[in-house]
Amino acid sequence: MPALPTLFAFGLVSLGMVLTPGPNMIYLVSRSICQGRRAGLVSLGGVALGFVFYMVCAALGITALVMTVPYAYDALRFSGALYLSYLAWQALKPGGRSAFQVRQLPHDSRVRLFAMGFVTNLANPKIAVMYLSLLPQFISPGHGSVLAQSLALGCVQIAVSVSVNALIACMAGSIAGFLAGRPVWASVQRWLMGSVLAGLAVRIALESRS
Repeated sequence: MPALPTLFAFGLVSLGMVLTPGPNMIYLVSRSICQGRRAGLVSLGGVALGFVFYMVCAALGITALVMTVPYAYDALRFSGALYLSYLAWQALKPGGRSAFQVRQLPHDSRVRLFAMGFVTNLANPKIAVMYLSLLPQFISPGHGSVLAQSLALGCVQIAVSVSVNALIACMAGSIAGFLAGRPVWASVQRWLMGSVLAGLAVRIALESRS
């Protein structure tokens, strides 16, 4: 296990990173404003699962292996961008509806929100690069299993990210109650989510590995 000072230092680095607006924060804020804090928190659960996926892959060396394959990074990045572009078109096309719009069945709605949060995070391979570049700087072979240290540090990053984003989602979700009773909001919601998804698609497509 990493020493406590190491965990604390890594936690501070993670805090600085999560406070820098990125695709996950933009999506969660938009989702919370559109559907309320509960939808934002459910989406955050999916985002957290995406972090877990990338963390485990990085710890096991799978991510490093994939990154050595020519064009694997770009293929993953563009696949995610194309999928987000498709969701944006579904929301913005004439007569369209938001791909995240809540259905009549609450259970299905939660599953869909969770899945979309997971996909949004998974579509950004920058997360994998972050783990690959950051974790080794805080790992010391003298403190035991490298795998255990990687997982411990990853859990710290996820805990910090989830805590901060949950607070942000709750604050943004309070705006949803004010807007929910306004008829024009349904149209605004569709355009807001479509624009956010399109923006995320462009951002992910243009990001470089470094």
